[in-house]
Amino acid sequence: MAARQIVLDTETTGLHAKLGDRVIEVGCIELLSRNFTDRHFHRYLNPEREIDEGAAKVHGITAEFLADKPRFADIAKEFVDYVSGAELVIHNAAFDVEFLDQELALAGMKKLSAYCPSIVDTLAMARELHPGKRNGLDALCERYAINNSHRTLHGALLDARLLAEVYLALTRGQESLVMELEAPGEAAVAAARVDAKKLTILRANEDEAAAHERILDAIDAVAKEKGGSLWRKLAG
Repeated sequence: MAARQIVLDTETTGLHAKLGDRVIEVGCIELLSRNFTDRHFHRYLNPEREIDEGAAKVHGITAEFLADKPRFADIAKEFVDYVSGAELVIHNAAFDVEFLDQELALAGMKKLSAYCPSIVDTLAMARELHPGKRNGLDALCERYAINNSHRTLHGALLDARLLAEVYLALTRGQESLVMELEAPGEAAVAAARVDAKKLTILRANEDEAAAHERILDAIDAVAKEKGGSLWRKLAG
């Protein structure tokens, strides 16, 4: 069976679950064997309380917008059914897990760990890989060349998608941060084999050779302090 992971993010009314702050948005992206699927989970939620001014500046979500949205208790079973059995991938997992545990308790359900016993904290992972550096989501996107230019405000689904790309980069290995190369199969190797004896050599004519020399002259003029063109160094 393919390994199933859910990359998860939340937005909240504030920073303190124990002081009554609530979840107002949940966004989840599904990965199967490290590949994105089109089966995501995204809900806005009515927290039945005001949103802290500082939090609103971060995510831009207002109480007016959430007034007609469902409560977490209304979607709790749907959420649990979606995440159950998967490994969760969360940035600063302790924060989101505390809020989700609180919401699940208010809905009369078990803690998140009862449904998803394995949780990966990408913040802890990034700190281990990049000690002493900034390891927020924006910093990691920049470090791993992931386009986050459309992230003007925080949003649970958008951030979950970016985090999924960051997680794949974090777990690829230092030699390949942008793309993951799989070992080619025997058929691909056979197709790539070439008999050197059958190669046709096409030599440059006089015009092409003269054009080539003009390009090298231009390179020499620009790179004079560095010793000129590499081509002429190797040829000489």
